[in-house]
Amino acid sequence: MSQSSVKAANRTEFPLSCVPPNATQTCPMNYPTMHGAESSSSEACPDYFRWIHEDLQTWKTNGITREMVEAGKKQAFFRLVIVNGRAYVEKYKNAFQTRDNFTIWGILQLLRLYPGKLPDLDFIFECDDRPVIQKSEYMGQKLTAVPPIFHYCGDDSSLDIVFPDWSFWGWPEINIKPWEPLMQDLEEVNRRMNWTDREPYAYWKGNLHMGWRICLLRCNSTEEWNAQIYPQKWALETRHGFRTSNLADQCTHQYKIYIEEKAWSVSEKYIQACDSMLLLVKARYYEFFTRSLVPMKHFWPINPRNLCSSIKFAVDWGNNNPQKAQDIGKAGSRFIMEELKMKNVYDYMFHLLSEYGKLLRYKPTVPPGAVEVYSETMACLAQG
Repeated sequence: MSQSSVKAANRTEFPLSCVPPNATQTCPMNYPTMHGAESSSSEACPDYFRWIHEDLQTWKTNGITREMVEAGKKQAFFRLVIVNGRAYVEKYKNAFQTRDNFTIWGILQLLRLYPGKLPDLDFIFECDDRPVIQKSEYMGQKLTAVPPIFHYCGDDSSLDIVFPDWSFWGWPEINIKPWEPLMQDLEEVNRRMNWTDREPYAYWKGNLHMGWRICLLRCNSTEEWNAQIYPQKWALETRHGFRTSNLADQCTHQYKIYIEEKAWSVSEKYIQACDSMLLLVKARYYEFFTRSLVPMKHFWPINPRNLCSSIKFAVDWGNNNPQKAQDIGKAGSRFIMEELKMKNVYDYMFHLLSEYGKLLRYKPTVPPGAVEVYSETMACLAQG
């Protein structure tokens, strides 16, 4: 990890065993080998866990072979192998910023949370924005040779296996905290700021240069469209110390807009956690949890073909039905705060990888080019 990533990386549930600067960092021998976390077997899993079986359905009949995994290497950013509870990574190319590092970091935390519980695994990961395994390329007999590639999002035309994105463990390049402390910040803001005291307009702030977002700036009028749209210039924000990009300072409106970039955006959980009624511009892509969001219960759907007028109609309706609008906002926020706790995120990862492991038709072995990784190799060495 880079020096800028260290603070985020050190926000972990488990203490690190860093050695002095002049010593060689090795894998600590005191890692627990038995699962000691409180069992969740008596708790009901969130509804979105059911999508695990849907995402793995392609390989249910014939399973996954080593050849299928290796066939996806040309599209993958890294390969991660787990043998006897130890993780090994073979990197193929660099991801944007530190997406790959924080994804690997999250999996290492999972191994420490559930020591000895995950099976031996061998999987590849894609770290770009859009899904890469298109259904149209694997029709008929080719369906038995689909490379199983893990990715952050999916859509109806792809077969990527959807996995939690890196931002759950932080996004240091734009000063976003890991999800757990950030969720606490958002909860505190919601307690302090009543819904009725917020601005009665739709709010959005972010990068305006991709997808439907290019059209969003046209809606920037409180008088004509009931909306306040703010472009986020990250280069400028970085130079000025992120003074105006704190996500907890953006829960100031009764309505907030979510709109995709060229693919999905990690911002949906942040936007929906504000108690504001979510105006969700029809999305093509989904994250692991978003397929269980229900329109008119958790969000108000917005038509991208009539973007500004659709936003205006939703805000007018909400202002004429404030209790119903507030109920939708609260229900959406409650879904995020309760169903998307980090414990559930880790449990989703655990069940997904466990089910994936059952499909392997071979015993994973460490690839010749792989390097063993553990929390200390990522955080301690970066700390220097």
